[in-house]
Amino acid sequence: MFVWLASYPKSGNTLVRSLLASYFFSKDGIFNFDLIKNIKQFPHASLFERLGVNIKNEKEVIKNYIKVQESINKKNEVQFLKTHSYLFNIEGNNFTNLDNSLGAIYVVRDPRNVVTSAANFLNISPMDAADHLIHTTQLGGNPLGSNLPDKSIVYSGTWNGNFNSWKSFKSQGKYLLIKYEDLIFNKEESLKKILKFIYKLKNINFEIDETKVKNVIQSTSFENMKNLEKEKGFEEARINIETKEKIPFFNLGPKNDWKKLLDLEVIKKIEKAFKKEMKELEYL
Repeated sequence: MFVWLASYPKSGNTLVRSLLASYFFSKDGIFNFDLIKNIKQFPHASLFERLGVNIKNEKEVIKNYIKVQESINKKNEVQFLKTHSYLFNIEGNNFTNLDNSLGAIYVVRDPRNVVTSAANFLNISPMDAADHLIHTTQLGGNPLGSNLPDKSIVYSGTWNGNFNSWKSFKSQGKYLLIKYEDLIFNKEESLKKILKFIYKLKNINFEIDETKVKNVIQSTSFENMKNLEKEKGFEEARINIETKEKIPFFNLGPKNDWKKLLDLEVIKKIEKAFKKEMKELEYL
């Protein structure tokens, strides 16, 4: 069954995947980009094409979400799936169900810092990035594109819509909220919290490999991952349409500080749009 690693884009999902991939899919806990490939993205065009679903017919794609999950779901093995989708029901078609889902780890980040990160990733202005968080509800959807992940439409919802939707796992006792800020400043504590949650979902005793955890923490430092991207490249980085060069995926990391990077107008726009959720998360 799947443990969903869910988040709005640019909220820390890559870091969580890196931590878990290093811990579960390596012998020593030392991170490299190949390890992260063990955690698939959903939706992903290749998963649907494998079942003969026409990815150009979006209605058929949505109808087959559960079917595709069933096709890759190994009942006796816990798997992780990354998603930026909100937990939707579109015309009676659910994003997932409890037959396929063991639980959900939701990664959230102060939307004022999501704006600065999204602006860099999408190569747009912070104001346009703010509008993106507030109004845009889907991403991707280019079936002719060369980038497979971008072929599928991802129904991200708005920043707050995405966050609120995944809370439905709470009532089942299958939900863990992780703040990006804790991942940065209390990484070891956050990783152990995530591991305990996963082992609880699996209903087995929690025995942590401290040496492995230490290696995971060190090898997934922002500077190390930034250097790895420079040396080997990172396939999730986007191409600048104008320069045709890759935009660095690992850009500012801990130095991404909205207080120093955003104009007051953008800050007020975000705080007004997401006041309720930001108070709930103690960002305000």
